[in-house]
Amino acid sequence: MTKSTLPAAGQGSQRPLWQRLLIRRLKFLAVVALVLGLGLGGCYLFAPQWLLRAEVARKAMAAHVETHSVQVGDTKWVYYEGGKGPTLLLLHGFGADKNVWLEQLRLLTPNFHVIAPDLPGWGDSTRVDGASYNIDAQAARLQGFVAALRLQQVILVGHSMGGAIAGTYAADHPEHVAALALIDAFGLKTRENDFVRQSLAGTNLFNYDDRAGFERATLLAFEKMPSIPGRFVDVLIKKNQDERPFTDRTFHELLDPSQYLSVQNRLDRLTMPVLGLWCHDDKIIDISGLDSLRNGLTHSSAISSSVLSGCNHMPVLEKPEETSRILGAFAVQHMPLGG
Repeated sequence: MTKSTLPAAGQGSQRPLWQRLLIRRLKFLAVVALVLGLGLGGCYLFAPQWLLRAEVARKAMAAHVETHSVQVGDTKWVYYEGGKGPTLLLLHGFGADKNVWLEQLRLLTPNFHVIAPDLPGWGDSTRVDGASYNIDAQAARLQGFVAALRLQQVILVGHSMGGAIAGTYAADHPEHVAALALIDAFGLKTRENDFVRQSLAGTNLFNYDDRAGFERATLLAFEKMPSIPGRFVDVLIKKNQDERPFTDRTFHELLDPSQYLSVQNRLDRLTMPVLGLWCHDDKIIDISGLDSLRNGLTHSSAISSSVLSGCNHMPVLEKPEETSRILGAFAVQHMPLGG
């Protein structure tokens, strides 16, 4: 009868070296993942602005743009730049900054040289206390920016308030604008909607102090509420409150007829090709502004128009692929000589 023998302690249970190394590595990765998870969770709860900045940096990297700055008089302009080809200069709207263009930049940089600044007073560009940031003042500042970057001719693109600045600048400096694209642009005669009525009564509907107010203000511009984590919303609420003295002052400057009709009053001076791009259901700037644009362009060398469905006031974010396709086709058709 054979006598069975038990293995010595630790011998039969001994794993091969590769298994032990693998288990150690997996344990290490588990600890790293736990630490990162706790760190991100803590950051989300106590410093969500850091995560927002990281997300913006990620999108800028994906768009293949870099952040630059240039000093022009008393203003430091901070701007994104990237890509090669004809130059598109993109101007954001009221309450926004250069980051609103990041998805467009990602789609456009493969074929175009793009520049998207923070307009003076907004984002990271200089804000001078007591200075005016109305349409005329911004168009004058834009000439300094164009000169500082030694831009000869650009395809100028403006959204909302940026559209009014772009149209005003194009009328005053046509030598620098090969073509002009206006997206849901401020500065044109439109039918009076509820937003306009409340604005002319002195109510700034872009102000908000809590998450419910943020949702109300956001749905003024978007057809559907974007999915934004709550703590990120809290960062945006605080930013809105901190900047309110400036935004209220600028908002009320824009209520003057010289401002809300700034492009309308210059349409007969626009000689370059012009594109009007609108969301059909814009609740802020009624689509009737597109008719005013087309009817008033008596000297433009070419007039194009496009209307998008399924969006409100923010086609650059709500319909990014369609918007970039329209802008790209317009830019290719009217690119500067040598561009």
